[in-house]
Amino acid sequence: MTNLILPLPAPLAAAGGDGLDYFEIAKNSGPIGIGVLLLLLGASAVSWAIIVKKWLQIRRAQDESVKFLETFWQSKRLDAIYQAAESLSASPISQVFRAGYVELSKVTAQKKEAGGEVNMSDELGGIENVERALKRAAASEVTHLEAQVPFLGTTASAAPFVGLFGTVWGIMRAFHDIYQAGNANLATVAKPISEALIATAVGLFAAIPAVVAYNYFVSKIRVLDSEMTNFSNDFLNIVRRHFFS
Repeated sequence: MTNLILPLPAPLAAAGGDGLDYFEIAKNSGPIGIGVLLLLLGASAVSWAIIVKKWLQIRRAQDESVKFLETFWQSKRLDAIYQAAESLSASPISQVFRAGYVELSKVTAQKKEAGGEVNMSDELGGIENVERALKRAAASEVTHLEAQVPFLGTTASAAPFVGLFGTVWGIMRAFHDIYQAGNANLATVAKPISEALIATAVGLFAAIPAVVAYNYFVSKIRVLDSEMTNFSNDFLNIVRRHFFS
């Protein structure tokens, strides 16, 4: 008995040997498909720029914060610490200290003008002024660290849906073209469907790095925020002991 080998249909055999030409796919995806791909690629490019920028910023903030805390606990003079903080401007903790030191200088200057005789309410008011200055500076530093990070969260949540929209639109166009051609074999269906799925792939390509980077940056900013809070409490305790005792 002889085994018969049936040849593949010519279109299918040709399709199996061809690779995907992504530029050709984008060019043939129509205005809406091209718009979706450009939007996703643009969001991905912006996301990567933000990722690199924020990574460098947060790493520098962490390194300089460690240096500042070492200087703060080793030094015995606040003015010397203030001078050291000027060279560590990327550290959010150093900026919190500078704000508290400036306010403390104002309070002590007013105390000297009064001849060193201040009542209890004035002392409490001075401590509250220093505390408010520390909190304002910490909030400002957190806002600065969080700048542009929400864009990563938006890209992470929206890009897959934008890609899915592009895929659905591409599949609708593919079935319409198949209907117009009147031919629904595997060779004519596979190529337009695979082209439509490119939008979902690009959406995931934009979303996955964005969501990883977003979670990473949020956790690092939360740690720096906690360190600023702890430093503010320590600084206030020092102020109470040495300046309002």
